Amino acid sequence: MTLTRREALKLSAAAAAALVAEALLRSKTGFLASAWAGPARASTMPTASRYSNTDNTLQGKESSMHQVATTSGLLSEAYVDGKYVLPKLPYDLSWLEPQYDARTLELHHDKHHAAYVAGLNAALGKLDAARKANDFATIQAVSRDLAFHGSGHVLHCLLWDSMCKGGSKPTANLEKAMKESFGSADACFAQFAAATKAVEASGWGILGFEPVSKKLMIFTCEKHQNLTIWGVAPLLVCDVWEHAYYLQYQNRRPDWVDAFMKIANWEFAGQRLAEVSGM
Repeated sequence: MTLTRREALKLSAAAAAALVAEALLRSKTGFLASAWAGPARASTMPTASRYSNTDNTLQGKESSMHQVATTSGLLSEAYVDGKYVLPKLPYDLSWLEPQYDARTLELHHDKHHAAYVAGLNAALGKLDAARKANDFATIQAVSRDLAFHGSGHVLHCLLWDSMCKGGSKPTANLEKAMKESFGSADACFAQFAAATKAVEASGWGILGFEPVSKKLMIFTCEKHQNLTIWGVAPLLVCDVWEHAYYLQYQNRRPDWVDAFMKIANWEFAGQRLAEVSGM
């Protein structure tokens, strides 16, 4: 896969990494294809679908928007007409209660997520101005802003899809991958919860697919963009910045993570796994 310099600057660090990983996984060439000597896996591609039952309703939306590393979920609505945009929540504000209250969700989405979108577009605007003026005196700071706000936008889009009323069970492909990567689905759940509670300062717990080994891995991401492996595609994420939970849980991060585990949307994670890996 070849990206021009201009295209690379327009992609956030996290989105670019996921896009590159997907392209390499779907190609028959590339050094990553030979960088892991572990056992090969049979590939199955279950049909992705949004929730459609009475209790868990996520409406699928037709969109011609630019897609970043996924064909379903809010990432497909995160960029339109040359700008990153704030996608609408896929459910009512009160739908995740009592684990996640409506006021916290409203502030988190409408204020905090929106700020990352604005920051990302602002960083891109500054980079465009710098190129036109051939003046890169502030390139270090602006590049940092690009990664920070871009990764924040991508992870928040994934966060809204990572939660659903009452939670959901892993799809067959995800459960198989969990067993191969962690020993069992329960072991994956336990590690994810423990790691997320232990995130240093502000950050995220992230279940991701690592394309070299074709294994699932769990990361304790600091800020939005630190402590990952390039190419990893996030499947399910939990935000443990204090703005994500302080209104409802105050400083009790473990309580928030325990609540998140009750509404974790493992079905979506399985769909993401199928999309980014073909598994």
